[in-house]
Amino acid sequence: MTPIYLDYNATTPVDPVVREAMQLFFAGEYGNPSSTHVLGRSSQRAIAVARGQVAALIGCAADEIVFTSGGTESSNLAIQGAVYHAASDRNGHLIISAIEHPATVEPARWLARQGFQITVVGCDANGVVDPSEIAAAIRPTTKLVSVMHANNEVGAIQPIGEISEICRAANAKLHVDAAQSLGKIEVDVNRLGVDLLTVAGHKVYAPKGVGALYVRQGVELEPVVRGAGHECGLRPGTENTPYIVGLGTAAELAAASLPGITRQLAAQRDRLELGLRGRIPGLTVNAASSVRLPNTASVNFPGLIGAELLDAIPELCASTGAACHSGTTKLSATLAAMGVPEDVARGAVRLSVGRSTTDEEIDTAVERLAAVWQKRSRG
Repeated sequence: MTPIYLDYNATTPVDPVVREAMQLFFAGEYGNPSSTHVLGRSSQRAIAVARGQVAALIGCAADEIVFTSGGTESSNLAIQGAVYHAASDRNGHLIISAIEHPATVEPARWLARQGFQITVVGCDANGVVDPSEIAAAIRPTTKLVSVMHANNEVGAIQPIGEISEICRAANAKLHVDAAQSLGKIEVDVNRLGVDLLTVAGHKVYAPKGVGALYVRQGVELEPVVRGAGHECGLRPGTENTPYIVGLGTAAELAAASLPGITRQLAAQRDRLELGLRGRIPGLTVNAASSVRLPNTASVNFPGLIGAELLDAIPELCASTGAACHSGTTKLSATLAAMGVPEDVARGAVRLSVGRSTTDEEIDTAVERLAAVWQKRSRG
């Protein structure tokens, strides 16, 4: 059974070019980047190159990139670091949206337990945050606003440019989780107007376990982890040279593929949605009226539970929008915030395409999903 992989928003395979670039630093070039001998200097140079590659992808200076273990650590460093540094007396306020990834939600909740004030703003029926709600929520004590660039479940792209103008006027910093948007659409930190931006390696064809945080020059953070002075003192610990090299190579590949990959992904997503709509009466698409990621289709299969539908097609790799436990369903935070009715959202399935997706895979997925739906809905 050959898997049909339509779960690129969950993780991407490591690109062969990325694997090849990493291999040297697992063997011959194994020096500690902090060492001053020849092997150490070789690792230092490789990390410097990777820092420049990531910076080039998002339009910033190389010294504004801090390497981390992944998107979760990057967002934790951004959120906890910015709020703690700006409000050491805990008289600080943080704003997040209701559609954020747990890597944003959980550090915000942790800060709330430490005494900081947190406001959660909602979204509309298409999963888009209203900038006016951000403006209404900002206080004189607001230190940070954190809104994702594009939602990982439904693909809705957020109006970050408008939100950044509101933050600048209020002297509040803006953090953006760009884990899902990077490599699919253009991400430029200056056009977006952000102060902090999260990068996750395994969403952009690099390995799991590596990421980066963009920190605009002049923005000060309190470290989350303490130790030696690696990564400008913000992320202590000996650098993971092979994985950093992998992330840098992946960033360079991503930059070279834009904007062509955006068009390719959008065409395949549209093929997928049109195919399903043509075969399944009553099927709906979440966030259909919003500007979306080109690769993401979040669809609701009427009358069925998404998890049960996917269980019947073990070769299809995809994600659901509602967790099913002991005969009950629990909506995702995003679908709940969008106001999707529970009887609709229980049938939600997220299908996300990637660089390697073929039209044949899409057509096969449509046929198998439609066949199972038709059988189950009759029975």
